[in-house]
Amino acid sequence: MAVESPVAIPASIPEGTLEPNAIGIAQDTIIGMATAAPAASAGLILATLAAATAYASGPALIIMALPMIVIANCYRRLNLWNANCGASFEWVGRLISPYLGFLTGWLMIMGGIIGTVSTTVVLGPSVLAVFGSASSAITPNLAIDTAVILGMLVIAIVGIRLTARVQVAMAVVEYAILIGFAIVGLIAVISHRHGTFPISAGWASFGGIGGHGSLSAGFLVAMFAYTGWDGTIYVNEEVRGRHHSPGKAAMLAVAFLAVIYTVTQVGLQGVVSPAKLQANSTSALVYVAQALGGSSWAKVMAFSLALSVIATTGVGIVLGARIMYGMASHRVLPPFLGYVNRRFATPVAASVLVGLILLALTWTYLIGTSLATAFNALIAVTSLLYAIFYVLTALATITYYWRRIVSNVWDLVLAGLLPLGAAGFLVWIVVQSLRVAPAAQIWSLVGIIGAGIVLMFVARFVLRSPFFHIRRESEGQPR
Repeated sequence: MAVESPVAIPASIPEGTLEPNAIGIAQDTIIGMATAAPAASAGLILATLAAATAYASGPALIIMALPMIVIANCYRRLNLWNANCGASFEWVGRLISPYLGFLTGWLMIMGGIIGTVSTTVVLGPSVLAVFGSASSAITPNLAIDTAVILGMLVIAIVGIRLTARVQVAMAVVEYAILIGFAIVGLIAVISHRHGTFPISAGWASFGGIGGHGSLSAGFLVAMFAYTGWDGTIYVNEEVRGRHHSPGKAAMLAVAFLAVIYTVTQVGLQGVVSPAKLQANSTSALVYVAQALGGSSWAKVMAFSLALSVIATTGVGIVLGARIMYGMASHRVLPPFLGYVNRRFATPVAASVLVGLILLALTWTYLIGTSLATAFNALIAVTSLLYAIFYVLTALATITYYWRRIVSNVWDLVLAGLLPLGAAGFLVWIVVQSLRVAPAAQIWSLVGIIGAGIVLMFVARFVLRSPFFHIRRESEGQPR
């Protein structure tokens, strides 16, 4: 029986376009979830969220999912109007201001690249832990990271079909391990196994145990974990039902992430004492797995973490390239980034550029200690970059649907009040984050936005992009 090649490209695909109808809504949902890196993110927030909320992690994660669902619905509604890889870049540009649209696209690119590097640099230790090594030597870490980035780059170039299949295969294993450990951990806590930290009413309250938790501090941590679900939108031109499916996939991704994070956090935060959890915060998942079942189980959890990072690296390349492709099609980025290879139906030049940037930043982080310290400040503001363009997307939704909003109650709520409330909530989180952020993080954010402004003027006056002369639109407006 003949087996269809995963890289086969239908002859009907015109030169210079992505492959339409290549993947389905389930694969798109996995791509969005992979961008958030569930296992890696769960490991990063496990100890921090427990400490910030005094073990009221569940309420913080569930409440944070609500504005994310609202924003995802904004993406869904705008994608119904205009489904293209540029997404919020084009939506904000057409609905509010082309200059603000360019900055939105720039934040999307930077948020994706920095977020991917922030997980890539922990790949080496996770892979080495699978083989029982705790080596911190630079050479094996560089070798592992380089091999994974180049390997995922090749997959990204070959085609979206192969990318989606690889992502689904890794996701099944990663999520099964994570949820399985969470269930075992919860059973251990409920049965009062020796060394566990007992569940109390404080776990379900807003103030945590003894009222010592801060729900607002918990929101700051939880937002970091959720960011990335919007990845479902940036491959919309390759999804079956390009106008309807990507938005639904975004909402499904948020819902599934909420379940995974809540179950994992509640199931594992009590496996060890608070003191031990905080003392091992940098490797919390592996430490908890070892506490549950010894070194063999720790290796299994390390394998899940490695899969999570590999998956995120892969989609980071794919999505970053799609955003660049969407922006280059309007000549706000060099036109060569908008070239699509006829054989693979992928933006090869943009994919290679993203892969090389990830490789360069990863090497810089691992080799240059002083530069790594500076880059940590960039990583710390990644979630703020996402929050900013999520807010702008919500405002673009209100702008586009304003005629409906003022004409009936249903749209007033769904396309007006809820997006406005979600945007306000995210703005509050950004303000709270900046209030407690060290100067290095604030200057990192300023530097990113400043660089974006410089590139915006380059696009306007050097590349002479027609995008900056685009007419503002709204639903029902005569063309």
